[in-house]
Amino acid sequence: MNEERARVLQMVSEGKITAEEGVRLLNALHESSGEAVREGKPRWFRVRVTDMATGRTRVNVTLPLSLVRAAIKIGANFAPHDADWNELLQAIQNDVSGKLIEAEDEDEGEKVEIYVE
Repeated sequence: MNEERARVLQMVSEGKITAEEGVRLLNALHESSGEAVREGKPRWFRVRVTDMATGRTRVNVTLPLSLVRAAIKIGANFAPHDADWNELLQAIQNDVSGKLIEAEDEDEGEKVEIYVE
């Protein structure tokens, strides 16, 4: 089962499938495995970008945490070195839930919020 999940995550990281397709595949793998879903632990990673002037949501993405964990590990190698990806990864691994990050870009007029639910 872990091999199949790794294969799906690899396809997403290589751009062979979209993140949404990856989510569907991972969900299908989960359902076919008969694994019990852990109650009470966060399972979703949500990123929301809002236009500060209008209050409209520009981006609203929800991904399973299993996909995000792998993406952070892979993406940290390509991200600017001043970004502390380990802190975010540690919060996710410790089952922290709620809003993890809120940042405003006044030049672009956007607010970015990252949640774990």
